[in-house]
Amino acid sequence: MANIKSAKKRILVTASKTANNRTKKSRIKTYIKKFELALEQDNMDEAKAYLRTVEKYLDKAAAKNILSKQAASRKVSRLTKRMNKAM
Repeated sequence: MANIKSAKKRILVTASKTANNRTKKSRIKTYIKKFELALEQDNMDEAKAYLRTVEKYLDKAAAKNILSKQAASRKVSRLTKRMNKAM
């Protein structure tokens, strides 16, 4: 356990940032699942809306280094490819 005041603060800050990052990643995964469900049900309008939402959240996560830019880009690319194939 840390003894220095600044080290204790860093532990608290890291814990809160980790929790925030976890919720953001979870939100992305939830919208990806909703997108996939909409594709399975052939609901293209809803799938397009979810794809835009996922892309927005992935770009934000990449900008804040929650995900790497390459990983976010790859996920968007694969989801878009699935969308185009389904149409």
